[in-house]
Amino acid sequence: MMRLLISAAAYLISNAVGLLIAMLILPGFTISPVAFVVAVAIFCIVQTLAGPLLTKISLRSMPQLRGSVALVTIFVGLWITSLIVDGMVIGGIANWLAATLLVWLGSLIATILLPIYVFKQLRDNRNSGPDIAI
Repeated sequence: MMRLLISAAAYLISNAVGLLIAMLILPGFTISPVAFVVAVAIFCIVQTLAGPLLTKISLRSMPQLRGSVALVTIFVGLWITSLIVDGMVIGGIANWLAATLLVWLGSLIATILLPIYVFKQLRDNRNSGPDIAI
């Protein structure tokens, strides 16, 4: 159960990092502070549902897209999230393409680094708790 919670937290944090990077770099990409939490949650839900669906569709219909399913999933996640969340504006087509790449890259890097540094440190702190001799 703890592993599932840590995995879910890492997934949420990595997507939040990806959205933050796109927000900081792209001038037309804005998310209001209140809408950011909602946008991250909706984006994660859409990605969780669309990822396997798009993978299955690409394997059946167009196996050439198998390598780019992550990018397509992020693009679809951004699109659906921008439709649902009022405080999220992505901008023109260049921002859409750049945001897809930046969110993918940011979440990829965070997904790699979070378990190595953050969650390992939490696990080590938990395991090296005070020893109580009885």
